[in-house]
Amino acid sequence: MLRRALLDTNLYIGWLNGGRHEYLVTGRGFVRYLSGVVAMELEAGATTPRARRALDQLARGYEAAGRLVCPSASDFRTAGSILRGLRSRGQDVRRASLVHDVLLAATARSIGVTLYTRDLDFEAIRTVHDFPLEIVTE
Repeated sequence: MLRRALLDTNLYIGWLNGGRHEYLVTGRGFVRYLSGVVAMELEAGATTPRARRALDQLARGYEAAGRLVCPSASDFRTAGSILRGLRSRGQDVRRASLVHDVLLAATARSIGVTLYTRDLDFEAIRTVHDFPLEIVTE
């Protein structure tokens, strides 16, 4: 059975920089989706022509397959609700990276995929908004 997966930026970075998490990025058993939020974060960090070419090739593949996904208007509203919930629990919600993570979580739930990440911030997000999550430890 194929698992539907949305990969966080940190997994792509580990793969691009050192071949880590290859089973998640290129291995069998997954139908992968690329978030526009992740593509934005990767683009921001692509400082060399080689990195930009690799990112362009990655994004074009997802787009051609119809699996480049962006948060919907509903996802943005859900993200606002999640941020409000986190703030009410005393968390500083002004960090851009947290806002991006909340958008990823909202998108993952709305399209019915599991979010894979190494980022433990998603555990806090799950206390406010449940979504399918796999924390990658290796």
